[in-house]
Amino acid sequence: MSITLLSSPLQGFTDFRFRNAFHKHFGGIDTFYSPYIKLNGKLVVKGSYERDILPENNSTLEVIPQIITNDAEEFLFVAKYVQQFGYKELNWNLGCPYPMVAKCGMGSGLIKNTDQIEHILKRVHNETDIIVSMKMRMGYENPTEILDVFPILEQYPIKNIAIHARIGKQLYKGGVDLDSFQKCLDTSKQKIYYNGDITSVAKFKELQERFPSIDHWMIGRGLIADPFLPSMIKNDTTEYPKNRLEIFEAFHDEIYREYDAYLQGPTPIRMKMLGFWEYFSESFSNPQKTFKKIKKAGNSKNYETAVKEIFKNG
Repeated sequence: MSITLLSSPLQGFTDFRFRNAFHKHFGGIDTFYSPYIKLNGKLVVKGSYERDILPENNSTLEVIPQIITNDAEEFLFVAKYVQQFGYKELNWNLGCPYPMVAKCGMGSGLIKNTDQIEHILKRVHNETDIIVSMKMRMGYENPTEILDVFPILEQYPIKNIAIHARIGKQLYKGGVDLDSFQKCLDTSKQKIYYNGDITSVAKFKELQERFPSIDHWMIGRGLIADPFLPSMIKNDTTEYPKNRLEIFEAFHDEIYREYDAYLQGPTPIRMKMLGFWEYFSESFSNPQKTFKKIKKAGNSKNYETAVKEIFKNG
């Protein structure tokens, strides 16, 4: 069975600058989901969200925009907004686990509110022709919450449901709950994608063996921690390229230049790259030591020196 690999959106990480550089240097991802568009009570899309989905900024990629909302008017507004750029699909985020989002009844905090989910889907399917897909956790408090949502989703032509096999309260702690994910597969009549803890080729193969009917796999944090992972899965290999560090360094340098030009200032670029290195350091022989070097680099010059040293020594 052929497999499709998708990039799960990570807010603050997987914008168009990252996506383009990733696609150029590593490949392996068939479709990228953009980090979610969030409206703050006004029917206005922020400039940074617009830049992220502009066709000219994604000319070599297949990208699906995403929305996070618990409001039908916001959903309709964003649906029409993305359609003007040629997008035919809008992914609805019912997965974000962060308490500040969930407590507002959005992301994984919306899963329990089946009436509101139904209200929004009804209006969207009656008032637009956008294709709707879903990104969900299995619940916020417990993994059975999603089971009450399936009968509602089955009333509509939902393209697919990508399910992260955790509950919202977990954030990213603890393991994935594969038994509860299996229950989702047994219960839902929809097309299900798997998401959660695909961190190595071996781990992917374990999951593939456990869920042989799944042919769409979504990789989130694992893709940033090991950018070679998608292409290695596709090529069914555990061997890294011989020039692995050269490729990784070229990728790093490209996103560093892009973000440095955009963020304009030593503190924003330092914080941005520090966030990436929390994941990147996992690809090196001593992750803690690697990340410590980056943290200690208090200015751009020291940062660039530290990075050169890290890539030189592996």
